[in-house]
Amino acid sequence: MRVLFIGDIVGPSAVRHVAERLPALRRDHAVDLVIANAENCAPSGSGMTSELVGMLFAAGVDTITGGNHSWDGAEAEAILGHPCVLRPANVPASLPGRGIVHLTVADEPVTVLNLADADALRLADAVDHATPLWSAWEAADRRGTVIVDIHAEHVIHKQIFAHAVDGAAAAVLGTHTHDPTLALRILPGGTALVTEVGMTGPSSGVMGFDPTNFVEGFKQDTPFALPLPLPADSPIELGAVLLDIEANHTQEISRIARMNGSPRGANPAETATHEGVARHF
Repeated sequence: MRVLFIGDIVGPSAVRHVAERLPALRRDHAVDLVIANAENCAPSGSGMTSELVGMLFAAGVDTITGGNHSWDGAEAEAILGHPCVLRPANVPASLPGRGIVHLTVADEPVTVLNLADADALRLADAVDHATPLWSAWEAADRRGTVIVDIHAEHVIHKQIFAHAVDGAAAAVLGTHTHDPTLALRILPGGTALVTEVGMTGPSSGVMGFDPTNFVEGFKQDTPFALPLPLPADSPIELGAVLLDIEANHTQEISRIARMNGSPRGANPAETATHEGVARHF
């Protein structure tokens, strides 16, 4: 089974980038399942809209995951009612949405589980407390191949969690901090780990956002007091990983990266590059 996971999609331009290029990526890399974190895809950069989520599904995304911005925006409750749109599972059940989905991919059962650490969820106004990650993992109804989007502030939380579930999950894929980490690992039990897949969004600014408000707030020693800025206006970078999985064990994980500023006339598939590969022996 081949799985493409796309990191945090920031803003409508990034959605259009994915929508234009995903059909070729699916075809050229023989992808069976596409998962995308899209909690930042709204025009404001916080939350989602029905139109943009629809574009992603129409382009070939199979499951959308989220994080602390999952409940942002006027359409949040309706969007989270979609069976293949996830938000972190380790929040009170009273909140809209679900944190797990079961799929059949290439005639095999697959579980996609969305989790977030407490520090990321402190940024969500809708969440007053979070269930510990290990408790949420143990409570999850896991079937077949298990893929985890862990939306977390801290590298150490992602690494510890991955080692704790090594052999029981095919992949633990980090999101939230937007800046891709270099290391791609396959742990001894066959669990792939990347602590940050990276964002799919504007290549300039702060985490894909216009830096103005961040900088002004920083100078006042209140970097997050001003309104969250809009996504930056710059070429889109793709943050994604490709996984080859057999029997809930990852055989290979590689990074796919490409920017909108490809050579004029180049085919999108030709400008895809694999950067760093981890294989399980």
